[in-house]
Amino acid sequence: MRQLWSLPLAIALLATSMASSVSASSHREAPFITKYPQVDGTDFYAFNSYEPAREAYVTFLANYIPVQAAYGGPNYFPMDERALYEIHIDNDGDAVEDLSFQFRFSNRVPDTGVVNFSIGAGDNQKTVPAVLRNVGGISADAAPSLNYVESYSLTMVAGDRRAGTKMPVTHVAGGATSFAKPFDYSGTKTFGDAGMYRSYAERFIHDIDIPGCDADGKVFVGQRLEPFKIALGETFDLVNFVPIEGDSAPGAGDGAGFPGGVTQDASRNVLNKNNITTIALELPKACVTGNGNGVIGSWTSASLRQANILNRRPRLDKPEIGLGPWTQVSRLGNFLVNELFIGFPDKDRFNASEPKDDGQFADYVTHPVFPAIVNVLFRDAVNTTLGASIEDLAPTNIPRNDLVAGFLTGFPGVNQLAAVTPSEILRLNTGIPATERTEQHTLGVAAGDLAGFPNGRRPGDDAVDIALRVAMGALCHDLPLGEAGAGVNLGLCTPADAPVGNVPLTDGAPLSALDFDNAFPYLITPYPGSPNDAPIPTPADM
Repeated sequence: MRQLWSLPLAIALLATSMASSVSASSHREAPFITKYPQVDGTDFYAFNSYEPAREAYVTFLANYIPVQAAYGGPNYFPMDERALYEIHIDNDGDAVEDLSFQFRFSNRVPDTGVVNFSIGAGDNQKTVPAVLRNVGGISADAAPSLNYVESYSLTMVAGDRRAGTKMPVTHVAGGATSFAKPFDYSGTKTFGDAGMYRSYAERFIHDIDIPGCDADGKVFVGQRLEPFKIALGETFDLVNFVPIEGDSAPGAGDGAGFPGGVTQDASRNVLNKNNITTIALELPKACVTGNGNGVIGSWTSASLRQANILNRRPRLDKPEIGLGPWTQVSRLGNFLVNELFIGFPDKDRFNASEPKDDGQFADYVTHPVFPAIVNVLFRDAVNTTLGASIEDLAPTNIPRNDLVAGFLTGFPGVNQLAAVTPSEILRLNTGIPATERTEQHTLGVAAGDLAGFPNGRRPGDDAVDIALRVAMGALCHDLPLGEAGAGVNLGLCTPADAPVGNVPLTDGAPLSALDFDNAFPYLITPYPGSPNDAPIPTPADM
């Protein structure tokens, strides 16, 4: 495991880790976005690529269309061709995009036309179009029976996302501007087993020529197995479990932890047979850092036209028409920000806002409500179990300046951009080398793994457990940062401010970097639509 650099720097890093991590995945996080799942961003990742020999690259993963039931045919889960999907990069710290990568999708009948069937005989014979999106097997080599195909264009915008300079991103070979997207994993009869679908989907990883960049990049858009692991239903059912480790250590199986506490069990992840759709970009670091200090901030967004008119006589190629300017309806940098921090009246407004304007939401960080909810739900039970008389489980160090530092500004010399504009974005220091997959720690920087969360976010960074702990005041207690693991207090608050800040809070759904591939696009083969008892896919090298 990579060692911490110096104690002061380690303290700053850990403060960033714990403070930024009060967030997680954003599935159906605001009232309005539940109406538009195709443009609902669920998770966003930005990390220094850890695929062997790709150390000069940074990877961005933007997931959309939450909670995809794999059997959701016959149309499955196409991206919205009315929408504008974007990945934004700020490299100077003004919380305004310096680069944006825009994706526009096209869903159409193949050039060969719809598969037709001859029905009847003689004078009664008629040629009738197929009734399903797919009517035969699909392999890595051919898809002759697919009646509806998806493709997309990719545009790089330098400067303002709407008024900046737009340049097409093209295939390295041939310079074409259209990129094909794989059909969702409808089932093993259509594609074969997970290995066969993997081979099929890999054909849609495209090498790209990036305007003004000397090195090539990669792009992939397609269905993947849901990477976020959480006891989802129980969590939002007023935390319907005891969220404290029930073993002496995670996975110990000895029941020597908190009485009645939850223990680590992969079956607690109720999303294990659900999929998402991933927009994946791998870009050379040298082409995204600009003239800044090597730290970049990034986020993803999706926009729709302000007006939508339904076609009274809809056609496959034109069921509706969008008019007016682009209007942002989804936004995601860090995770679970909107669910657990933004007040209910402002959730839709947050999704429509830009990072440069995040000062309007500052009260939700300095005076967070989530710890107060935990107090209401568990104070009496904790006191009864421990025979204690804790008056308030929530931290009392209000305003929560510890959260502000990591959540909105970053730390100098670590993950703070060249200029400091308080904003909710995912910050990544491109100068910190990636940690190999086998050496990654799920708690990231908090465990000494400097390439992990909050220095960006990798698929294997388990922010949920950290989020629970920091919300309840972990920063107020001594942390093992000194010599031989000696405890060090960050000076942000005291143990008396957070009576349960040293409790190992958890949702009991384990996560590991080994759950993912060791190569772009990292997220693994999706769960098949059939059979119902199909095994859950595993990484390519397992």
